[in-house]
Amino acid sequence: MSEDKFDAIIVGGGIAGCITGYLLAQAGLEALIIEKGNFSGAKNMTGGRLYAHSIEKIFPDFANEAPIERSIVHEKISFMTEESCVTMDYNAPEAEKNEDRSYTILRTKFDQWLTQKAEESGVGVVPGIRVDDLIVRDGKVCGVIAAGEEMEADVVVLADGVNSILGEKLGMVSKVTPHNCAVGAKEVIQLSKEQINDRFNCSDEEGAAWLFAGTPSDGYMGGGFLYTNEDTISLGVVFGLHNIEKAGKSIPQMLEDFKQHPTIKPLIEGGEMVEYSAHVVPEGGYNMLPKMVDDGVLIVGDAAGLCLNVGYTVRGMDLAIASGEAAANAIIAAKVKNDFSKNSLSSYTKELDDSFVMKDLKLYKDLPEFLDNERMFNDYPEMTTGIMKDMFTINGPSTPIMKMVMPHLKKVGFMNLLKDGYKGVKSL
Repeated sequence: MSEDKFDAIIVGGGIAGCITGYLLAQAGLEALIIEKGNFSGAKNMTGGRLYAHSIEKIFPDFANEAPIERSIVHEKISFMTEESCVTMDYNAPEAEKNEDRSYTILRTKFDQWLTQKAEESGVGVVPGIRVDDLIVRDGKVCGVIAAGEEMEADVVVLADGVNSILGEKLGMVSKVTPHNCAVGAKEVIQLSKEQINDRFNCSDEEGAAWLFAGTPSDGYMGGGFLYTNEDTISLGVVFGLHNIEKAGKSIPQMLEDFKQHPTIKPLIEGGEMVEYSAHVVPEGGYNMLPKMVDDGVLIVGDAAGLCLNVGYTVRGMDLAIASGEAAANAIIAAKVKNDFSKNSLSSYTKELDDSFVMKDLKLYKDLPEFLDNERMFNDYPEMTTGIMKDMFTINGPSTPIMKMVMPHLKKVGFMNLLKDGYKGVKSL
C-alpha cells in the first residue's frame, strides 16, 4: 500500500466510527477517522442509555474502565398530563451478567474514551476537519476530499450521522424528511451525587431511566426522558418533526414546560444547567433504511438510520456498535480477497441481517406508524390519570371500580380502544 492510501477512511468519530476503526486496526489494517468536531463526542448527543450487550463482545468488562455514569436498576414509564402523572415503576438489582446490563453515559466523555482505544490500537484520528466530498472513479468510492486535500482509501465508511450529506450525494441515502425523523432537545443539570441518590432512591452507582408520553411533546408523537448520571441529570424531549406545524409551542418551550411540571420540578430543584444540546433522531425504523453498501463504501450507525424506538425502550448505540463491528468484519474479509466491490462488501449486510440489528428492526417495523397516533399522547394519558384520580379521591360513599372506570373508557371510545389495541398487538 502506498503511503498516501489507507485501507479505510471513516467519516465520523462517533460510536459506530470508532468501533469500526478499532476493529480494523486490531486486524492490522490502516484506518483513519476524520471527525468534524473538535473532539469525538463534541457534536454527538444521546438521551443517553447504552445497552451493554454489543459492546461487551468487543470490550469485555468495559464498564470497569469506560466513563459510564450509572448502572440502570430503576425503570419508569409515565403517562403525563398538564398537572398529573401516572407511572409504572420497576426496580431490580443490577443484572448478574454484564451483557444484560445498561448504563447511562455522556457522549462527550464516552466517545473520547472510545477514540483513545482506537488510537491506542493504531487508528489515525484527525479532529476538527469536515469531509466535503468523496472521490469517485468509475462508480467506485476511492477516498475523500477534506480541507481541500484528497485522501485515498480502499473503502470509505460513512459514520457521519443521521443527516448524511455524503450518503445523499452518492444516492444511497434519501434526504431527511420530517416524516422519518424527530428532534431531541436536552439539558444536563448539575446536582450533587447525594441529591440524585435521595431523589431517585439510588446508591452511588445505581441509576434510573424514565420515559414520558403525553404533554412533554405537546400531545404529539414523541415524549420526554430523564436519565440519572453520576452527578447530573439528563432531561429532555423528543418531538416528531412531521407534526411541527400543528404544535402549539416550540421544542425549547416544550422542554421548559416539562421542567416545570409538578412531577419533574422537585427532582431538579436547585440544579444548574451545565449543557444544552439538540439533535436530529432517525425515527423511521426498518422502513427508512438506506442502501448500506456500494462499491468501496459502507454506511453505519445513525447515518444508516439504525435507531429503534418501541415506546418503552429507545435504542441506537447498541445498534451502532453492532454495525461498526459488521462493517469492520466485511472490510477485513474484502482485504484478504483484495476485492472492495459492492458484492464483496455485501457480507456487511448479511452479518447485520443475521444479527439482532435487522431482526429487531424487522420485528418492530410497523411500530412507528402505530405510535403516530394522537390518542397515545392525549386521550390515553388523560384516561389513565383520570381513572387514578377517581380511584384515590374519597368523598362520601365509594363508587364501584367499574362504574368509576367506564366514563373514562367511553370518553376515549370503545372502538378506538379495540382498534388501537389490535394495531398495538399486531405491531409488536
